[in-house]
Amino acid sequence: MLAHTIVHIDMDAFFAAIEQVDNPSLKGKPVVIGADPKKGQGRGVVSTCSYEARKFGIHSAMPISKAYQKCPHAIFLPGRMSRYHEMSERIFKILYDFTPDVEPISVDEAFLDITGTERIHGPALDAGLKIKKSIKEKTGLIASVGIAPIKMAAKIASDLCKPDGILEIKKDHLIDFLWPLPIEKLWGVGPKTKAILNGLGIKTIRDLAHHEREDLCQKLGETGDHLYCLSHGIDQRSVEFNDEVKSVSHEHTFQHDTSDKEVLHRTFLYLSEKVSRRLRVEKLRGKTITIKVRYEGFKTYTRAVTLSVSTNFIDDIYSNARNLFEGFYTAANKVRLLGVRVSNFKELYIQDSLFKENAKEKKERIHKAVDLIKNKYGEKSIHRAI
Repeated sequence: MLAHTIVHIDMDAFFAAIEQVDNPSLKGKPVVIGADPKKGQGRGVVSTCSYEARKFGIHSAMPISKAYQKCPHAIFLPGRMSRYHEMSERIFKILYDFTPDVEPISVDEAFLDITGTERIHGPALDAGLKIKKSIKEKTGLIASVGIAPIKMAAKIASDLCKPDGILEIKKDHLIDFLWPLPIEKLWGVGPKTKAILNGLGIKTIRDLAHHEREDLCQKLGETGDHLYCLSHGIDQRSVEFNDEVKSVSHEHTFQHDTSDKEVLHRTFLYLSEKVSRRLRVEKLRGKTITIKVRYEGFKTYTRAVTLSVSTNFIDDIYSNARNLFEGFYTAANKVRLLGVRVSNFKELYIQDSLFKENAKEKKERIHKAVDLIKNKYGEKSIHRAI
């Protein structure tokens, strides 16, 4: 079997770093991207933050009020998704200069398969350094790079060498690299799985590798078998370089669980607007609208509807999301998280008529005008009422 060389690229503090590049006065300062902290009374969460902010214990998904308490002098910014997507596109263009085999994971993260590119870019480590240098020169941003024969190890390597690092794990040293690591470093081991494994006396990847495979399968099913293989450096997953966008989604976690209908409807409107704008940035229309509702206690439900015509309009997304929600929600349940997703992108994004402007096109122009206003004057410059 051909040995692969997998590279994992992870941009360091991506959103915050872009703000610091665009505004040099922010460099070296704690920058937090997320909801308005409202002097410690805000109800949103941190999207990301600079490494200077992380020194105060701030991290992604932390309640914004807690972030303010930890560092009230931090610079809190609402975020500019259109700018972040613009920079993401520039970074991916750089990655495609090195190989066509690029698997986007998110706007700031990707896998590359550079197997067989040695004649062009040199040894794997040299190629990784060239990627880092090119990103820095063309965007001003910093990437961390992990290199390994399998995807899982490449991702772990990039995580361990952050920030601004590069780490190559050669095939002969793969097991020596993996086995001392804590079990939660394995891709797919979350808090629940970690608790089960710890209950079996498994704390490190070495412990997992020496545990009976059958027992792991009994306790965790297919996941147990998969983790056993990973612990032995076996990861059959290849770099999937089909970069077609499958869905566009946005979620919001409430600082305090709520059953307030007005708050819930307003949040659905906010999420629908975020998704609507993302779809237009990506030049997409979708037919399937899905909502996600997580109650206190983390019990999670999804509901979906498929429309007859594709859309990226906020009114269509919001009205359907709200109807789905009203169809099963009862006020006795408090909500912890809401999410909205649009998928099923089968129709091309084309003009409906070359000769006349129909109702859909007029609506499209209105949405684009609102987008331009928000891009120029900020998210709060114009908004819809429920």
